[in-house]
Amino acid sequence: MEYLNLFVKSVFVDNMIFAFFLGMCSFLAVSKNVKTATGLGLAVIFVLGITLPLNYLLYEYILKPGALAWLNPEYATIDLSFLSYIVFIATIATFTQVVEMFVEKFAPGLYNSLGIFLPLIAVNCAILGGSLFMQERGYANLGEAFTFGIGSGVGWFLAIVAMAAIREKLAYSNIPAGLKGLGISFIITGLMGIAFMSFMGIQLPF
Repeated sequence: MEYLNLFVKSVFVDNMIFAFFLGMCSFLAVSKNVKTATGLGLAVIFVLGITLPLNYLLYEYILKPGALAWLNPEYATIDLSFLSYIVFIATIATFTQVVEMFVEKFAPGLYNSLGIFLPLIAVNCAILGGSLFMQERGYANLGEAFTFGIGSGVGWFLAIVAMAAIREKLAYSNIPAGLKGLGISFIITGLMGIAFMSFMGIQLPF
């Protein structure tokens, strides 16, 4: 139940887009049609689900103060936490490259639709933010880190797919010229963020 609680909070209460506004650049740029948004959203779920547990292990057993004590008690005073940003980004970039090669091989149409935003997952602040939140919140074990990673990815996926569905409908709407494009998109993002804020008052029964 604890994992389910963490998952639900990661998806709705601590949504990367609507609670922290992380990953907004690709969120706004790619959410023009549902198919492309779905592809990028699934890629984000995969990268978060793999890299966040890996970064958890790297931080717990190598980077945090005293983490190297398992090698030798003399190393207990070593603190490599200053390398966290570099190590986290390197891990994310590695698996982003794997996703990019997979999509290019098996879904070239989606690869062309995503364009530069697929490799930019490596520097997507939502992806790095997940690892930094994991570090800051000090999750107790690998299971919690994995659950948080998957939940954050699903939350980002729901946000971009919902936005893409709305923007597809807006193509048939009579929108003032000054609000077309990013103007109306920012307004919708704000309204969706307010809607997701309603989940913050919910007391989960588990």
